[in-house]
Amino acid sequence: MAVNYATVTWDQLHRDARLLAEELVANMPIKGIVAVTRGGLIPAAIIARELNCRLVETISVVTYDEEERGEPRIIKAPEAAGDGEGFLVIDDLVDSGVTARVVRERLPKAYFACLYAKPAGKVLTDRFVVEVPQETWVLFPWDTAPLFVPPLASKPIESDS
Repeated sequence: MAVNYATVTWDQLHRDARLLAEELVANMPIKGIVAVTRGGLIPAAIIARELNCRLVETISVVTYDEEERGEPRIIKAPEAAGDGEGFLVIDDLVDSGVTARVVRERLPKAYFACLYAKPAGKVLTDRFVVEVPQETWVLFPWDTAPLFVPPLASKPIESDS
């Protein structure tokens, strides 16, 4: 299966986080936000600002042990969130749903929102901004770096000799 890439810029991420925050205003008042680390940290910060929320907690779930896929486990629990009642859970992307399932089990009463959702995982989120095809790999701004690309006219012309 061919893999497609979707690059999310800082500007696009900020716009999408603000769009999500606009939709989440209906959930106000909230007790706090739980950011799913690491991808949910930046969207959670933007949303916390927009919702004027000062309590931002984190949950850290790992699904890899070294380079092998293992059983997902929580390595940092969101103690302040209890069972999630009154809390928003924010993540950047729900993909296969492995992490989302673990978070939902730990915070069953929380409202789960993310910026981007793939078909296999979107049923595990209460709200998302953009649906992404399952075979698309999303490249976030913290995973990429701008590189200089020389103009096409600068490339040497290859001859057929």
